[in-house]
Amino acid sequence: MPVNRHDILIAFDVTNGNPNGDPDAGNMPRTEPNSGKGLVSDVCLKRKVRNFVSAFPPGVTGANQFGILIQQGNILNNEIKKSIDASAVAPAEGEADVKPKRGAKAAPGDNKAENAMKHLCKTFYDVRTFGGVLSTGDDVLKGSAYGQVRGPVQFTLGMSVDPIMMQEITLTRCAVTKEEDAKKERTMGHKHIVPYGLYVAKAFVSPLFADKTGFDEADLKLFLESLEHLFSNDQSAARAEMSVRAVFDFEHVGTQAASNESQNRRERQLGCAHAHKLFETVRIKRNASSAGSFPAAFTDYDVSVDGWAGGRHANFPGVTLHRLVG
Repeated sequence: MPVNRHDILIAFDVTNGNPNGDPDAGNMPRTEPNSGKGLVSDVCLKRKVRNFVSAFPPGVTGANQFGILIQQGNILNNEIKKSIDASAVAPAEGEADVKPKRGAKAAPGDNKAENAMKHLCKTFYDVRTFGGVLSTGDDVLKGSAYGQVRGPVQFTLGMSVDPIMMQEITLTRCAVTKEEDAKKERTMGHKHIVPYGLYVAKAFVSPLFADKTGFDEADLKLFLESLEHLFSNDQSAARAEMSVRAVFDFEHVGTQAASNESQNRRERQLGCAHAHKLFETVRIKRNASSAGSFPAAFTDYDVSVDGWAGGRHANFPGVTLHRLVG
């Protein structure tokens, strides 16, 4: 069954940690200079999803596989070439006889490029979910329209609700790294932390691009599950306390009766309401007890949704709210 359109809001926080260091600023927490609010890159959030899928792939796989292309140790051109060779030997069902439309002329290798792209999407979860640039080698995908895949799932930057306060901590170490420092009793180091910050990011699932990459309901279920556990197995000295506090999934289900399935499918793909209007019904604000000071914990905030009862809203027919966390 094709997936519906989803607009998703994720709230997560950090306590005494660095949620996403900026390599251009000595690995200090990323900030937006005008407001002083903290940032977490979309690439960082995608990494957490990839890590979750790699560690907890679904037990029952169907036609799609759940490999991860973008991961440490992978040589992308080698992995892409494997898929090109595999698709040439055993293309997916119905792909071997792909022909151009009447009156159109297919460039040499286009069918091979299309088969290779589909094979990569089928093999790698992150390619059919987030897309990717596949034309990095000297092969049939280079210069082909199939060399760039736009994935159905995209994240925004995460931004903190309030400006963040950064703190630099000096560390001491009794061991040394170089022989010439052997007589030193200790060496010094530094780390940057955010004492507390509550961040909000958004994600979007496009049915149109899902159809093109083969992203299906099982993939969507796995993605939503990963959002609930983004930081559950990602603890480190820099990020010991990061938690997902809320996940609001606005699913566009359509307003038409079952007898008008074609129009209902159009609504499910196009969307039954603008995403920003849906997100505006989520209220995340400081409570009275914490006014006038930097937020120190999640309890300093109130999180609510306006007008939703039982997952439905009078102003947004055709949209169902799933409150996955919080």
